[in-house]
Amino acid sequence: MMKELQRLCRQIRQDTVQSIYLAGSGHPGSSLSAVEIMATLYFTDIFQCNPSCPDDPTRDRFILSKGHAAPAYYSVLARKGFFPISQLRTLRQLGSSLQGHPNMVKLPCLDMAVGSLGQGLSIANGIAFALKRQDIASRVYCLIGDGEQQEGQIWEAAMFSVQHQLDNVCLIVDCNGLQLVDSVDVIKDMERVAFAWQGFGWHVIAVDGHDVKAVYQAFIEARQVKKKPTVLLAKTVKGKGVSYMENQADWHGMAPNKEQYASAMKELSQEVQE
Repeated sequence: MMKELQRLCRQIRQDTVQSIYLAGSGHPGSSLSAVEIMATLYFTDIFQCNPSCPDDPTRDRFILSKGHAAPAYYSVLARKGFFPISQLRTLRQLGSSLQGHPNMVKLPCLDMAVGSLGQGLSIANGIAFALKRQDIASRVYCLIGDGEQQEGQIWEAAMFSVQHQLDNVCLIVDCNGLQLVDSVDVIKDMERVAFAWQGFGWHVIAVDGHDVKAVYQAFIEARQVKKKPTVLLAKTVKGKGVSYMENQADWHGMAPNKEQYASAMKELSQEVQE
């Protein structure tokens, strides 16, 4: 299963680079770093959802708080069967359902529309709290960026999660070390953030965010934790899979040109054949 999942991740990366290239805009670095996280969630037995019944009240929920990583998320949804794969070519086009940030009016299979950073965990808390009040055993997963932890609303939400013992909340932090124009450490040092999450009362799991087996086991552990929320601190590489994009802040929000696109797709195609 894990080998197939790894191959799927390579395909998702191809989809992501192609859709951003065709759109002429997008966020490749942030999308590529989160591929294994979202793929492991959606394509194993962790996340309960049914593309043929996207409104099932007993489904699990996923909030992509770092909404600029939408290209990779759209590929995950398409490959899962929520909409045709051919639709990925319409990213950011006028009238397309695939907006630059997820829009649940345009794409009803989404659990939440996002855009402004810092809001996702609060939304996840609200859904998780309501599920508990209704005695529904579903779980809520929320993916944020490491730079997003600089938002004060994240820590207000973190306190709420603990106070209400939201063990049905699993937060994943995509720790790719870069944000917008520079490293996270330069903009606002988050080195001791693991201690912060622990201090707030969360169950903390550190994991290699590109190791699908390790990510899967982390999700299993999170599911077993009771009376407190869990946060996965997933160490990742921004631009993962495209060598010239890796660990380069410039690729946070820039589309490749024709030559760069050809180089990226060649590299990703070679990976798929291995």
